[in-house]
Amino acid sequence: MAVETLVNQHATLRVGEAMPPDEFRQVWLDTVFDSFKLDPQFGDTCTLAPWPLVMRADEWRKLAAWSEALAAETLAAEHALAHRPDLLRRLALPRQARAAILDASTFGPAPGIARVMRFDFHPAAHGWALSEVNCDVPGGFIEATGFTRQMAAHYPDLRMAGDPTAALCDALAAPGGPVGFVHATGYLDDRQVMHFLAREMEARGFEAPLLAPDHITWKDGTAWAGRAPLAALFRFFPAEWLPNLDRKSGWRHYFAGSNTPQCNPATALAPQSKRLPLVWDDLGIAMPTWKRLLPETREARGTSADAQWVLKAALGRVGDEVGIAGVTGEKELRQISRWARRRPKRWIAQRRFDAVALDAPGSVVYPCIGVFVVDGKAAGAYCRVSRRALIDGAAMDVALLLED
Repeated sequence: MAVETLVNQHATLRVGEAMPPDEFRQVWLDTVFDSFKLDPQFGDTCTLAPWPLVMRADEWRKLAAWSEALAAETLAAEHALAHRPDLLRRLALPRQARAAILDASTFGPAPGIARVMRFDFHPAAHGWALSEVNCDVPGGFIEATGFTRQMAAHYPDLRMAGDPTAALCDALAAPGGPVGFVHATGYLDDRQVMHFLAREMEARGFEAPLLAPDHITWKDGTAWAGRAPLAALFRFFPAEWLPNLDRKSGWRHYFAGSNTPQCNPATALAPQSKRLPLVWDDLGIAMPTWKRLLPETREARGTSADAQWVLKAALGRVGDEVGIAGVTGEKELRQISRWARRRPKRWIAQRRFDAVALDAPGSVVYPCIGVFVVDGKAAGAYCRVSRRALIDGAAMDVALLLED
């Protein structure tokens, strides 16, 4: 993403007025203790912005419509890939995960419920640029709901774009029984999200046990927690990690052969790969919205991170393993370039776009608008800003509020 000093040229998106420090201190405390965001720091820096991003409502409707179209195309790609071992090999998925995806042809795919995705958009000189989809285990629920709800209460003339947590939990409640929240229990970042979502389910009158993948017992394709069958599963454990589990854990049921509805089935890993654009034309389905919004993507072989191209790992997350000349640190960029040269089939090159910065108190920031889609409907946004044209672990979380 080439860096442009086109500050405030995106008239439909702006940084709102900062909250008084004493008021924001209360928002910070409520977000930590009421919404379980237990790590609102990166080093010594607070990662919660004391001001909102303000977007015109008609612009939000445009992003929402695009995201709903992208979600439909992504699901179609997922279904098509389940029958194409030749194309799955090109996506840089782990070998055992590819085999488990193909099991869907024999045993039937794991049933999906509350299918949730997040599409990340960036304001650019030419309009909006899509950078990726998170369709396996998208995060940001605490920030998009808990933190944004706290911020919205202090801006009475503005409103939330939606509540993805409410949409998700309403959909998970459909089967009418206990919902297991499966995650890597040793990671605080994951644990706090599970606590937040489980509390929302319990408020609806449902049991919501917090479980590691190997806490599940599979009986004739049904997931059990202890002595009780589960009505649904919410998985917050990346699908590419599942093959690392012991075979006795039944991890392949997350891909195929399950009777228990899942959010999301692990087959969602296939379109999560950033190498998906390389097989679009072989899928036999239309992908018009993806082709319109995603920058040109090609094989990494013979391509360097420079003024024209960005290097990305096929299964990279949270901005890791993204090489942008002039933005990524020099040492890290050299390492990324070395990895991409050695194993180009695990990387892609994506054409850079001219990222637009916005004026914010004390600096300019580069925004990313992550639009949630739950069961085909746009349901809110998880937004982050960075002082450089790369959204990574150091980015700040910011509330998106709409004005009419």
